[in-house]
This record gives sequence, C-alpha cells and structure tokens, in this order.
Amino acid sequence: MADSGIEIMDAGLPAGTWGKRLVGAVGLVAGVVLFALVLLVAHSNVERDKAQQRERHSYNILLLVRALDSSISRSEAELGRYVINGERGTGTLYYDAWKQAGRQLNRLAQLTADNPPQAERVKALKDAFDKRGKELAAPATRAFYKQGWAALSLFDKAGHSATIKDMAKIIGLIEDSELQRLDVRADSAAAQTNSSNRLSKLLSGMGLLIGVSALLLGWLAFSALQQRRSARRIATIEAERAMHLERAVAERTSELIAVNARLREEGVTRAAAEARLRQVQKIDAVGQLTGGIAHDFNNMLSVVVGALDLARRRLNRETAEVADQIDKAMEGASRAATLTKQLLSFARHEPLLPEYVHPGRRIAGMSNLLDRTLGERVTLITQGLDGDWLIWVDPSQLENAIVNLAVNARDAMEGDGLLTIAAEQVALEVGSIGSLPAGEYVRISVSDTGCGMDAETRERASEPFFTTKPVGKGTGLGLAQVFGFVRQSGGELVIESEPGKGCEIALYIPRRANEMLTIRDIKPSVRAEVVRETSSLSILVVEDDPRVRAATVAALRELGHTPRACSSGAEALAELERDSDVALVISDVVMPGMSGPQLVEQILQRYPAPAILFVTGYAGEAGSGESFSSREILRKPFTINALANGIAAALDRHAGAGRDVGTVLPVS
Repeated sequence: MADSGIEIMDAGLPAGTWGKRLVGAVGLVAGVVLFALVLLVAHSNVERDKAQQRERHSYNILLLVRALDSSISRSEAELGRYVINGERGTGTLYYDAWKQAGRQLNRLAQLTADNPPQAERVKALKDAFDKRGKELAAPATRAFYKQGWAALSLFDKAGHSATIKDMAKIIGLIEDSELQRLDVRADSAAAQTNSSNRLSKLLSGMGLLIGVSALLLGWLAFSALQQRRSARRIATIEAERAMHLERAVAERTSELIAVNARLREEGVTRAAAEARLRQVQKIDAVGQLTGGIAHDFNNMLSVVVGALDLARRRLNRETAEVADQIDKAMEGASRAATLTKQLLSFARHEPLLPEYVHPGRRIAGMSNLLDRTLGERVTLITQGLDGDWLIWVDPSQLENAIVNLAVNARDAMEGDGLLTIAAEQVALEVGSIGSLPAGEYVRISVSDTGCGMDAETRERASEPFFTTKPVGKGTGLGLAQVFGFVRQSGGELVIESEPGKGCEIALYIPRRANEMLTIRDIKPSVRAEVVRETSSLSILVVEDDPRVRAATVAALRELGHTPRACSSGAEALAELERDSDVALVISDVVMPGMSGPQLVEQILQRYPAPAILFVTGYAGEAGSGESFSSREILRKPFTINALANGIAAALDRHAGAGRDVGTVLPVS
C-alpha cells in the first residue's frame, strides 16, 4: 500500500512541476554548452591572435629586407655622387646610408633568429655586405682625398664586382622564403579568424536561446509566488551575462576590422614602393644603354666631323656649292653630337663644369635668346630674379635645361600663350619634395597656359624617348636630359599639371653658400670660340680606332704639326724608344691591352718632357690612373679649331704643372 501510495503521489505531481524540472534541465544543459562555447571562443581568439602575430612578423621581415635593399642602393648612389662632385656632405650621406643598412641587417638577423635557414641566409648576406663595404671604402677614401678620377676608377671597378649579384641573390632568396611563409601564415590567420567568427555567432545564438529560456522561467515563476524572486534574480543574471558577451564580441569585431584595414594599407604601400623601385631600375637600365650608344656614336662622329672640317678648310672659294653641302653635313653631325650629349646627360655620364651661379642673373641674361626662340606670339614673364642665393651648377647645362623647358612649353601652347619663368628661395623639410634632404633650395619653375598633361603622361614625362609630339618633331630626350642634369646637380624635378590647365615644371637645386663671394662679385661669363694657334710641334697620336686616328692625323697636319700615329700603348712606347723627341702626346682613354692613363704613367716615368692631351667620347671611360685627373681632356667629336685650342690648353697646363690649377673655379 505504501508503494502504491508513492506511485500515486508521483503520478499526481502537477504539470507545472514537470515543466519547471524540464526547463531547469534544459537551462543546465544550455549553461554547460555556453561555458564550453566561451572556452572555445577564448581559445579561438588566442590562436587567431598568435596567427596574426606570426603574419605581422613575416610582414616586418619583408619590409625590413626592402628597406635594407633600398638603403644599400641609396648608399651606393650617394657614393657615386660623392666620387663625382667630391662634396663632404654627399660623402656623409653615403656613410649614413651605409651605417643605416648595417643596423637594418642586424635587426634582420634578430627577426630571423627563430628560423635557422633564414638565419643562415642573413649570415651569408652579412658576409657579402661586409665584403661590399670594403670594396666601396676604397673609392670613398680616394674621393675624401680629392683624387677624383682615381675614385671614379675604383667606383667603376666596384660597380662590376660579383658581390653585387651575390647580395641581390641572397636578398631574393630571403624574400622568396619569407613570402612562402607569409602565404602559409596568412591562410592560417584567415582560417583562425573564420573559426572565431563562427564560434562568436554560435555563442550569440546560445545567448539568445538562454534569453528565451530566462523569459520562460520568468513566466513559470509567476505561477508560484514562492519562486518569483528567485526566478527574477536568475533572469537578471542571465541577461547581464548575455549583454557582457555581446559587448565582448562587438569589441573583438572592431579590433578585427582595424587589423584588416592596417593590412590593406600596408599592401597598398608595398605595391607603391615596388612600382617606384621598378621605375628606378628601368631608368637606370636605359641610362646604361644610352651611355654605351653615345660612346660608339661619338667615335663615328669624330671621323665625320674631322673629315668634313678638314675638307671645308681646303675648299677653294669657287666651290661654293660643295662648301654649302659640307656645311649642311656639318650641321647634321653637330645635331647628332648634341643628341649624344643629351644621351650622356640622361645617363648621368656627362661631366659637369660647375660654377657659383646666380640664377636670377642667369635667367635675365637669357631673355634675348628666349625671345628669339619662343617667337612673337608667346608672352614671356620673369619673376623673383632678385634673390641673393647662389647655386653650384654647370651654367651651360642650366641654360640648356631652361631653354628645353621653354621650348616644350611653347609647343604645348602651339606657339601662342603666356610663359612664366620664376626663381624662388625655399626651405624644405625632410620628405616634402621626393627624397631631397632638408635644407635651402632655389626653385626655378617654368609654367605655361598650354594643354597640360594627364596622370599617365606625367608619370612617363621624364622617361627617355617618350614624347607626345608628332613623329619627327621631337626625340623624347629633352625632359630626360633636364631630369639627368638636375639629379646630377643634387636636386629634384617636380611636374604639376592637369589636362586643360597648363603645366608647371620646377627644378629644386640646393643652395651653395660661399662667404668669400657677394652678388656684386659675380659677373656674367662670356663664351666665344677663340682659336689659339701654336708653333709646329712633334706630336704622338695614340688611337686604336683607325678611322679616328687617320682623321686626327689629318687635322694635325692641317694645323701645321708633325704627327706620328700609333694604334696601341705598346706601339707608342716602342715609337718613343726609337725617338723620344715629342712635345705632346694625344691619347685615347680606353684601348685594348693598355689604357690611356696607364700609358701616360709609363711615358712620364721614362720621358718627363711631353705634355698630355686625352681624347674621349664617353665620360664613363675615365678609368684608372691618377694622372688622368690632372690632364687636359678633349671630347669627341671635335673640330680642328677645338683640337687647336685643346693642344694650346695642354701645353699651358704642362707649363704650369707646378701650380694647383684645380682649386680655382669661376663664378657666373
């Protein structure tokens, strides 16, 4: 009976009690599941953060490798400028860039210490870096002691070192390996992020379910007065927990959005840096090509100009028509020589003859030339020419740059419009204009009211052989020549233009202070070709190109000298062994077997009497030999008058060898 009474009591439990027990069981299960989900979400977030940290680590290594490569390239570029201009400030830039590269290499070793293969590659890169530093130290030391041509020689030799390829190869291996690791880590980070997002959504669903359960419990609590307070307290606690979880999910989502934005920004920055690097590499490659072309072209022009000049001098007065044709041929050869000069300027192999220049006076003195060049329909306005800052540039190259820009502006306006040339004194901060360092600069701008340029044309405007003019109207080297001259002078070129709104091209050239000079001391230079004649001399001509050799010998005979021709350094020494009675040695620079400077060193050791005149068609030929820096140089192609002046200058330099003729520079 007792047993049956119990059964009846159980069977007689009210339905609300069973419902409460069921809801309680469901709540307990939901709580367990929720706790498990919270643990999973926390674990997933930790794994996601670790994956993102590994991904950022790979990004940091890649950015550091790019920065290291850039620092090495910038250091070698600054060293190239240093050995050319010999300025201590440029040498300091080279040293600072090289030290920065060393610090970046040490930092790279720290970042790759956890990866043995990468650590081995970084160690190999450091060995190559140290070796490269020793190779560059030699030309830097020569440049520090003002041994310009010797520094150029060693720098040229260092430029052909196998260490460059070794460093580039190792850097490429480091980048490729880290890119592979980055791909794996990026996939892992994305997978962890997706997993965290799914768990967060599931957790939100569970929070919603718990909320519904809380409401159901509250509704059941109303059926029993004794359980009302307990049910309300439970419901409040569960609601607060759900709100806390929602806030945590929202905060984590905001963090993920911020991280994703930073990654996208880093990707855009990296793409822009790679594009700039490709552009610089392309321009450098074209520069090497143009320098080589100009070398061979100048040798051919030497024969053409020499032969035409000699023929013109020997013509009788009755042969006017033939003389006219020769004059036209000379004009064509001169235009070709100008083209090679433009190529060398773009390739940054054209030697500059810098002076202290007052830009305002220089521009004002060009007014008549510009008026004749631009035509009557172009209105020329000059502004800001009364500043007192000086710049250290080649005045002829500066004038050529301004004329080139003015002619381009005239063509853009179709010969009718307003052209403004202005000079302004500005102080720049680091990063305000390209890669220029902070300091004081003279800004020379040429602006027009022409058709303007779109973004694509602005990007390619300074590329060699790029032109928007019709076929036959332009070579595409004018702006490239200006670009090469400004960079070689330590400045920067900036183009601002929009279609239909004209164009402004500005040259930023660093100020050069000289407390020994004032504006009143600077007088305009006068350039006129005055032929200097000398008495008949016995001259030894050393030239490996038979056509150039024959043309030079004929020109010397025309001038009344007695030339003896040799095709190599060894032949020249043998000729001097037979008869050393020569007053002047005219030698090419680069020849098979023995270069011109090497030949001169041997001649002066055995026969100290003769004067020396080097002949070259390419500034990059200035190879080894300290004697090169103290000798007269004649550029190919040359006329007979230029040869006469070169001989006179070589004799003057030889006569004044006891004086330091390399320290006095003119001002313009």
